[in-house]
This record gives sequence, structure tokens and C-alpha cells, in this order.
Amino acid sequence: MYLCAMFVKPQIAIQDFDYDLPDAQIAYTPAPNRSDSKLLVWDQRIISESHYKHIAEFIPSHSTLIFNNSKVIAARLLFDKPSTQSVTAFTEAISAKQSSIEIFCLEPTAQYTPVLLAMQATGKCEWNCLVGGAKKWKEDVLSKIIYINEVAIIFSAKKMQQSEGKFVIEFSWDKTEYTFSEILNAIGNIPLPPYIQRKANEEDKDRYQTTYAIEEGSVAAPTAGLHFSKDVFDSLDKKEIHQQFLTLHVGAGTFMPVKSDTIDEHNMHAEFIEVDATLIQYLGDHPGNNEKPIIVVGTTSLRTIESLYWIGVKVYLNEKEKGSSLESHQIHLEQWEAYEMDGNGISVKTAMNALYNWLAKNKFPKLIAKTQLMVTPGYTFKICDALITNFHQPKSTLLLIIAAITGDQWKLVYEHALRNQYRFLSYGDGCLLWIKPQVK
Repeated sequence: MYLCAMFVKPQIAIQDFDYDLPDAQIAYTPAPNRSDSKLLVWDQRIISESHYKHIAEFIPSHSTLIFNNSKVIAARLLFDKPSTQSVTAFTEAISAKQSSIEIFCLEPTAQYTPVLLAMQATGKCEWNCLVGGAKKWKEDVLSKIIYINEVAIIFSAKKMQQSEGKFVIEFSWDKTEYTFSEILNAIGNIPLPPYIQRKANEEDKDRYQTTYAIEEGSVAAPTAGLHFSKDVFDSLDKKEIHQQFLTLHVGAGTFMPVKSDTIDEHNMHAEFIEVDATLIQYLGDHPGNNEKPIIVVGTTSLRTIESLYWIGVKVYLNEKEKGSSLESHQIHLEQWEAYEMDGNGISVKTAMNALYNWLAKNKFPKLIAKTQLMVTPGYTFKICDALITNFHQPKSTLLLIIAAITGDQWKLVYEHALRNQYRFLSYGDGCLLWIKPQVK
């Protein structure tokens, strides 16, 4: 058995990770230029203050930066509630400015997973959704007329089932030459974080998206990457700092508050990750160290990279102890599984090789899985040597990641940032935090 019998869930009081965040220091809008945001550098103590435009100065040559290339989708859809489903009634409803029903796409159902299947679907697809104004939705189907390139399309939403406050919605449209991605781009709204109480504008469409976003699927931006402009990438190239990309589709759960008194009672949200086999092989060959560190951009990249190690350990131990290969449905990483497994003595290279060989055996060009990994104080980092990230909300699972890196010094870092007028949260400033060297 590959579980550690001595494991006890960390009973960490979430109240210990509270701090006073003045409204005036929350960034409700982006900085004029991406790389103008301030940067605080910490390596077992605060060692510098700078800006993202100069970040290459604090990263050794031949390091590897790992970015999350997930793209935020226009996940908020509005339907005006007509009295009937006729086009005439719909037009009259618009004129009368009747109240709207908002559908927030969270993630596609299993039939349309991975996310790419749902985004490229034609004619119909199903999503798990939140519905604002659900009590006003009396009909089975809501419909509206939309236009793409002056072509009229009847777009409909049908309630399929409801469970625990979420709905399964079937979206359908009569012009099957268009994909769901094109539908969202035509009529959807960018889902700004819930604390930003305003409608998304034209600036948000550009700035609440990284410059390297490719893979559609997130409902929140991997915000640490928002600061990286072309000029910043040019400065990284000049210093021969390598760049690698992975995908973690950020779910709405990233904003979920911790409601339990202790973190062991919190249900960590699961998110989809997609990682090319070539990156897994690269990590096996370049596991990171003090001279050529692995630096992750954002907590999403950190969760993904650390999850890769533990998934690789699962594969390795299963084959070693049971003599069999994991099935695809067993590859997902659950919330406390990393803590339960005995990974002592299993190097990054061994874990990555096991995972790479598993993909090759199953003829998968990339790993597609879900991770619920929760990083808390006491976690031992396996691959990451440093984290680039924003300043996070009080009592959040993201702040626990910061404390896992810095220990109690997270309080000094955040107090310094507050005193020196750093801007907080998604559109705010950030920091580069170096993890105490680990044996890999």
C-alpha cells in the first residue's frame, strides 16, 4: 500500500490568516501598463522592491519560468425573460427592459470534457452553471437572437437538472457552422472577480487576459501572468531564461471563501490541468536547483507542477507495489492525496519518468486530469523553487500557499506591502518569493 499510515489532516485555524485589507488598496482597474506594476522580492527576507519590467534582474540565467496559458472565456451569458419564446415577444421584452437571467458557465459536463471539446462543439453542448435570477426562470427553455457576422442565430438555454445550487444547462443554436467558442465571444461577458462590482468594459477584455493566453477554459484569469508584456519577455530572452507553458483552467472555486474554522474541513475545488508530455519529460531532465531554478508564474502553475510530481509518484508506486498500470480515471489527484502518499526517496526525475512512460504507454500526447491539491504550511515543495504571484485575499487558500513558502513571515511581507501602498488582488502588484532549497 502506498499510503502513509501516520498522516493526519493539518488542523490549521483559518483565522490565523486574516489581515485588514483597506478598500483603497484593492486594485479595481489595471495599471496603465502591464509591466509598471510593483514587484516585491523575498528570499527568506525582503531583499528588494522593483517593478515587473525589471523582473529579469532577479532571476538567474538559464532558469525556467513556467506559465499557465489558459484563456479566460466570456462565461457570463444574459437572457432577458420574455413571456413566451417567440421572436416577437423577445423583441418586446428587450424594449420593455425586463429583468435578466444570468447564466455563469463553470465547467462542461463529463460528456464535453476536456474543455476543448465544449468550446469546439457545434450545435449544442452542456455545462455546469450558476444561475442568477433562477427563480424567475419558469420556462424550460430560454432563447434569444444573436448575430455573428450579420448572421441571425437562435441561441437557447435549457435547464436539464439542478443539484447543490448548480444547474446543468444544455446550450443549443440553429446555425451549426458556429462553435460554442464563437457564440461566447459574440455575446458573453468577461467574468471579473466578484469583488469588482462593475460591468466588464473594453479594457477588461484585453487586460483581464495574459498576453500568451491560448487554451480557452478559465472563468478567472491566472492573474500573476497579467504583468508580463512583450518587453518583459524580451528581457527574459536576453538573459536566456527559458519559458515553458502548461494549462490549468481556473474555476470559480478560486474565489470560494474558507468557511470552516480549520482548513482540514474545507473542501478544495478541483480544476482541470493539461500538460504536454514534452514538458513532463523536460521537468525530468531539468528538475531545478539553485543554479537553474524552476520558477512558476502564479499559484495555478504551482498547483499544476506540484500535482505532476504526485501523480507521477502514484503511477510509480502503483506499478512497483501492485505491478499494474493506473487507469485514466485513477490519475486525478485528490485534496489530501499528496500528504497521504509516502514520496520519500522518489526523485523528481523518477516521478516524471514514470508519468511520461505512462502517457506513452497509453498513447496520450498530454496529461489531462483534475487536481484538488491543497498546499498548506508544512507542505514540502518537490519541483518549484520560486513563485511569482499577486497579493491575495485574507483567509484564502491562496494565502496558505504563501505561508507554505514563507512561514509566519507572510505577515511581514503583507504588512510591508500595505504600508508601502502596493495594490492588492487580481489587477494589483505582486511578489517574487524564493522557496527554501529542497532536496530533489
